[in-house]
Amino acid sequence: MLAGGVHALSEYTARMSKALPSAPLHPRTWPTWLGIGLMAATAWIPWPLQRALGHGLGALLYRAMGSRREIARRNLALCFPERGADARERLLREHFSALATGLFEFGRAWWGSVAPLRQRTRVSGLEHVAAARASGKGVIVVSGHFTTLEVCGRLMCDHIPLAGMYRPHTQPAMEWAVRRGRARYAAAMFPKQDVRGAVRHLKQGGLLWYAPDQDPSRGDAVFVPFFGQPAHSLTSTHQLARLSGASVLLFQHARREDGGYDLAIHPLPDPFPSKDATADTAKIMAGIETMARASPSQYLWIHRRFKRRPGGGDVYGGGESEERVGSEKRVTSGGK
Repeated sequence: MLAGGVHALSEYTARMSKALPSAPLHPRTWPTWLGIGLMAATAWIPWPLQRALGHGLGALLYRAMGSRREIARRNLALCFPERGADARERLLREHFSALATGLFEFGRAWWGSVAPLRQRTRVSGLEHVAAARASGKGVIVVSGHFTTLEVCGRLMCDHIPLAGMYRPHTQPAMEWAVRRGRARYAAAMFPKQDVRGAVRHLKQGGLLWYAPDQDPSRGDAVFVPFFGQPAHSLTSTHQLARLSGASVLLFQHARREDGGYDLAIHPLPDPFPSKDATADTAKIMAGIETMARASPSQYLWIHRRFKRRPGGGDVYGGGESEERVGSEKRVTSGGK
């Protein structure tokens, strides 16, 4: 871990634990607690068995999650038109297997032990974090919504004290579980509305892990290319960097076929931020696209990433026909 990381992490974790309220136990929360308890119990299944179970559970989720399966299928058709239908179907099934394995990873990250995973984890690019912090700046560590997000975040916290931003849950029991689980390893957690707290953390030289790749329900957003499609995307990375003076790096993470993990920190190709929020947002999304292309089955395709279109319509619900979308001029994305 980088110098000072262990001490900073222990201080933040202690504060988070003290700030955590008592667990909500109203009868209305009991069904949620049942699911949380099941996830906590599965966290201690040996990792090789979890991986094997993930394949079987993935096949079950493929059949059970009909609407999400069709959203993912549509996303793959939009993002990988060069692949044939059979190839995209194989990728779709691989994605549901990755989703199922990710459920076990979530439980292990929050309640289990990652010691067996550390042995097969490869980490690179920490020198970019050290260089940014040496200049006295905070660092925004940008990633995307991948199925490995939670476990790889915990594994990276072995090396750098990452804080994070998250969307608070309306279900009190799940909100408690999220905060309690991440208090085990995150330097701090900021609700997405707490921009002031995140900026303060960055100005003090902290590291903030951020995933700005989903279609936002609110906030300043622009359309930029993502897999050749216009994607409604938050400009918040640009805004956070300008407000805090923080550097911005990319965090790539993936599960290998042998059950190990690759974690890598990459610099952005150009100076960031500029004065152009749209151009900066396009750079961020291009970086996330590159990471998704490297591990396509592990990106979160069940999200309605393209639910907003510049000209209106709905690519998921029949508002736009297959012919219209197919003939629509594709947006270029970094030469891809």
